[in-house]
Amino acid sequence: MFAPKYRRLAIYGKIKVDIGKILRKSCKQKGVEIIEGHLMPDHIHMLVSIPPKYSISQFMGYLKGKSALMIYDKHANLKYKYGNRHFWAEGYYVSTVGLNDATVAKYIREQERHDIAMDKLSVKEYQNPFEDREIEKEKKKQEKKKKTVKKEK
Repeated sequence: MFAPKYRRLAIYGKIKVDIGKILRKSCKQKGVEIIEGHLMPDHIHMLVSIPPKYSISQFMGYLKGKSALMIYDKHANLKYKYGNRHFWAEGYYVSTVGLNDATVAKYIREQERHDIAMDKLSVKEYQNPFEDREIEKEKKKQEKKKKTVKKEK
């Protein structure tokens, strides 16, 4: 798992498609197999199989560095928004998996649905306590305007 700098909600629309293509291309260049991956609005989950000739940190440095350069080449306007060549946040989360990679793949696939469900549970709808007063004030203003218009005629 890794994220854009400051966890900005940068992974949307056309850029999401381009980031997916860039990550697949970068992995293919290093001979890394993507078993499962999902791009969330503010982070990326990937389950990959890295050849033993690369260390995890070596591969992640390559992936984040190369992909940032490629993203800025494809979307030049982002460098003004996110700073020159600093698209990804520092660091990443890695966990090695042995026999339970199917469980991790399922988690990655279902992560977005879970996040949406949790957001729905935590959303509270608040009512503006001043709403009635504001409506009444607006009605009085409208009535006052009508009276002044009638007096002028």
